[in-house]
Amino acid sequence: MATMHADVEKGKGNGKGKVPSPLYPQHEGEREWVPWIVPVFLVANITVFVLTMYANNCPKNTSSRDGKCIARFLGRFSFQPIRQNPLLGPSSATLQKMGALVWEKVVHEHQGWRLISSIWLHAGVLHLVANMLSLIFIGLRLEQQFGYVRIGAVYLLSGLGGSVLSSLFIRNHISVGASGALFGLLGAMLSELLTNWTIYTNKVAAVITLLFVIAVNLALGILPHVNNFAHIGGFLTGFLLGFVLLMRPHFGWMERYSLPSGSPCSSKKYLVYQWILLAIATALVIVGFAVGMTMLFRGQNANDSCHWCHYLSCVPTSRWTCSN
Repeated sequence: MATMHADVEKGKGNGKGKVPSPLYPQHEGEREWVPWIVPVFLVANITVFVLTMYANNCPKNTSSRDGKCIARFLGRFSFQPIRQNPLLGPSSATLQKMGALVWEKVVHEHQGWRLISSIWLHAGVLHLVANMLSLIFIGLRLEQQFGYVRIGAVYLLSGLGGSVLSSLFIRNHISVGASGALFGLLGAMLSELLTNWTIYTNKVAAVITLLFVIAVNLALGILPHVNNFAHIGGFLTGFLLGFVLLMRPHFGWMERYSLPSGSPCSSKKYLVYQWILLAIATALVIVGFAVGMTMLFRGQNANDSCHWCHYLSCVPTSRWTCSN
C-alpha cells in the first residue's frame, strides 16, 4: 500500500561530501529510539484477526447453500466462501460483532467506540498482510527516529480521523482496517519533510517521490469496495500532526556538534516558519475533529454539502458500478 523513500543527509564539518542515508537521518546529539510500539501494533492487529476468525467459526455458521468454507482443515478458523469474502476472512456479520465501523450503530446506538475498534479489524488475510507490511516499512523507521509516543499518537489519531471522515460520507457499508492510520504515517512523513526542510538535501526529488507514492495509493482508493474516505481522513490528520509532533531542530542548530569549540552557531533551535506551521496545524486539527465529531453525532450526511465528494472513494466505469 505504501513504500518509503530515501534522502541524503547534509554534510557536516567543512560541508564536503554528502553521504546517502535512509529517510530521517540521525544527527549527532539526537536520540535513536528502539522501536516497540509498532511491533506491539503489529501483534495486536494479528491477534485481533485470529480472535475474529475464532469467533467467525465458518463451518458452524455457514450453510451449504452459501458455499464451502475455504481451508476447512483450519477448523473454526477456516475462511468464508470466496463469493462472500474474496479476501480470505470472516463474514460481515462477524466483523460487525467484533467492532466494525457501522454508521447506524455509531450515531443511533451511541457506539462511538467503533471509531477506534474498527482500525484493529481486517476483512481478510490479504487485507491484513498488505497493511502489516506497510506498517513495518513505514512505522519502524519513523519510531526509531521520533519515538513511541509521537508515532503512536500519529497512528491512533490518524486512524480516528479516517473513521470520522468515513462515517460522514459512508452510511450503508461497514468499514474495517488500519489503512487510515497507515495513510496518517504517510502524511506525517510528508509534513516532516516540509517542516524540517533545512536538514535534507535533494529536497525536491524527495517531495516528488513521496507525493507520487501518496497519489498512487490514493488513486487505488477510487476502486470499488475500497474506503478511500478513511485513507483521505487518515492522511490529512497525519499530515497536520506531522507539523505538530515531528518538528526537529534546524540544520544550523544540529551543526554545532561538529563545529570547533568557540565557533559561532545558531542560537535558535527551531526556525520561525516551523513554529508558524505548528500553530496553524494545531488549530486545524482541533477544529477539524470538533467539527467532524459534531456533524457525525448529529447524524449529518456530508454528501449533502458536497455532491461530488463520493467520487473521491469510487469512480464508476463501464467495468464496475459504485452502487454496491
